[in-house]
Amino acid sequence: MQNINKYIISIIAVTMINGYVAVHFMKENKQVYHEYYTDLYSKNVELHQQLEEFYSYGIKVDVTMYQPVYPQTDRTPDITADGTKFNIEEASRYRYVALSRNLLKRWGGPFDYGDFVLLKGTLEKDGVYQVRDTMNAKWVNVVDILESKGVRQYRFSNVDLFKLPWTKKEKENA
Repeated sequence: MQNINKYIISIIAVTMINGYVAVHFMKENKQVYHEYYTDLYSKNVELHQQLEEFYSYGIKVDVTMYQPVYPQTDRTPDITADGTKFNIEEASRYRYVALSRNLLKRWGGPFDYGDFVLLKGTLEKDGVYQVRDTMNAKWVNVVDILESKGVRQYRFSNVDLFKLPWTKKEKENA
């Protein structure tokens, strides 16, 4: 029993000494770390501004389509990821799109639910759509257009995706 107490006291002593040394070291080098993190923060802001400028020229994506049926959606095919409920029979009329996760704000992308986007380079599917849904995590740089049942499958590559500023002013004024 005495050996166990000695080990416990030794462990506590070593832990306290290590804690004291670590705190003392951090206090001595506080300025160095502060400068380092300030520099990283300013670089991050600059990169974010460059990325916003890049996005203003459009993003190259692939465009596919999906229909509101269980194998292509989750078990609630008439409800989008943002909670919008729609009539399955008139799905094409809504002009909704699902974006791959890398394009959505919640995963670091430039688009948010409700944003309006412009697709150029799809021939007959060019136009304005509203972001309402999210694609499976396996997809990157893909836009999926919501279509009614019976619409023939299609796919376009190297399409320009632009964010339209229509909802930005509404969000700023709200």
